[in-house]
Amino acid sequence: MPAQPKPQHSKIQAANWSIEQLPGMRIKEQSLLEELGITSTKQLLKVASSPQSKQILANQLHIKAQYVNKWVALADLARIPSIGCQYCGLLLHAGICSVTQLAQTPAHRLHQQILRLQVATMHRRDLCPGVDEVAGWVKQARELAIRS
Repeated sequence: MPAQPKPQHSKIQAANWSIEQLPGMRIKEQSLLEELGITSTKQLLKVASSPQSKQILANQLHIKAQYVNKWVALADLARIPSIGCQYCGLLLHAGICSVTQLAQTPAHRLHQQILRLQVATMHRRDLCPGVDEVAGWVKQARELAIRS
């Protein structure tokens, strides 16, 4: 009897960050989330997993749902270890809102979007991650998207 091929398991593990490391979140907002027991990006993604639960969380925090949507998008992108909290904001500003969307985006096109953003906002091409780094993000996003 021939040996069965072993299934390929993704070696990538979703990253989990402290909520205070998410970019653009004020200390007051962090404190409100912590009062609800949300101290990590994984907990935020679990609590705000549907449009209804995002709205409920926004109501509990007395803020607009768009802020919760932004935090969830950042937390989702930060799950990719090579992106983390360092690049999740950059990707969101470049129009990428989720790991699933990133997994479906061609790396060369995303690199061009990021380059345009960096030049338009910072007037610096040298701050743009290289196309190989962006391709690595897309690859890791595909691995995570398959498991999700």
